[in-house]
Amino acid sequence: MTVITVDGVTRRFGDVVALDDVSLDVGPGELVGLLGPNGAGKSTLLSLISGQRRPDRGTVRLLGGDPRDAASRIGLGITPQETGLPATLRVGEVVDFVGGHFPDPVPTGELLDQFSLTEMSRKQTGALSGGQKRRLAVALSLVGRPRVVLLDEPTTGLDVSARQALWDAIRRYHAGGGTVLLTSHYLEEVQALAERVVVIDRGVVRADDSLEAILQQVSLRRVVLTCADDLSAWPGVVRVERFDGASSDGGTRQSLFTPDADALVRDLVRADVDFRDLEIRGASLEEAFAEMVDTAVPAPLEGATR
Repeated sequence: MTVITVDGVTRRFGDVVALDDVSLDVGPGELVGLLGPNGAGKSTLLSLISGQRRPDRGTVRLLGGDPRDAASRIGLGITPQETGLPATLRVGEVVDFVGGHFPDPVPTGELLDQFSLTEMSRKQTGALSGGQKRRLAVALSLVGRPRVVLLDEPTTGLDVSARQALWDAIRRYHAGGGTVLLTSHYLEEVQALAERVVVIDRGVVRADDSLEAILQQVSLRRVVLTCADDLSAWPGVVRVERFDGASSDGGTRQSLFTPDADALVRDLVRADVDFRDLEIRGASLEEAFAEMVDTAVPAPLEGATR
């Protein structure tokens, strides 16, 4: 049984097609990362799954029911990109209020402690920083012990330590059997959390596979070495990235991107090129994403379909 089913869904905004015949199934306990450039249709898809919008064509099911029915949403938690919090209410009061809509909410003190918000319990939400508001928004998505959580850019505006703390909270929820569908423009975030990656661009699903399989789709490998020579024009090298600074012997740390790392290294050795500290690395998710999506073409309806 799937917890989220999207079948042949199309959604338009005027003459612009935000989603074009999109199908997607998410099973119980999955942690799925949804990637795509601004305007790709990610947020539109989440709005359909959460029942905020209805599709022009196709069907969406949440926990077996219509997401526009309140009964289907009782097992749903969501953190939208923008969260409006009542500025004069205290943090603890907001958690109490939202938790009161669920049959078995997480105790307020326990939830605040989990998200390092205990000291702010009596602080008005209007006095919180942007990062603190974001932490509270993610905490609120979990207060009802949901079976499935939709997280739209959950760590936007957070520093590194706060982002890591939220990652840990998401991992704990998932380890307990929860289902997560998250979007992020931090590619390292999806790579750190997701087991499955769905790439969407201009309203169309471009790829849907395990994280490992997505990374394996990339044709380029990264050969990292230290060398005094400029290897940017070497046969088989697609591009070069150089690290700042030079070693004491004048060598420069370089990343050479190539479709055949073994052949490149063999050619360098045969040509007696003086290099050292060789590393050969697999592709990052960012490199995979860049190859699967033509980000040079402007995506339609910037912002509204994110």
